[in-house]
Amino acid sequence: MGSPEKLTKAAIIENLHQKLNLNRSDIHMVLDEFFEEIKNGLQEDKIIELRGFGTFEVRTRKGREKARNPKTGDVVAVDTHGVAIFRPGKELKDYVWDLRIRQE
Repeated sequence: MGSPEKLTKAAIIENLHQKLNLNRSDIHMVLDEFFEEIKNGLQEDKIIELRGFGTFEVRTRKGREKARNPKTGDVVAVDTHGVAIFRPGKELKDYVWDLRIRQE
């Protein structure tokens, strides 16, 4: 079994266009604005909860003096920084729970 196929933003726009018969540029604009709202909410330190899908939030990762650059092997310092995380909701977890098993 190979690696999973990617579903791109362009493919999502095309799928929605076929299902809803809406203008592609309108769908593109709505998706872009949706993603902007999520990014703005995270930037304002809000928790983004999409019921039935999941939750986006920012967590703080502590900095450290000794981290290693995997490409060069050099030791570098890393500052404390935010990391975007996603926690799937119950419905999404249930939906994909045995997905790999069904495909094998």
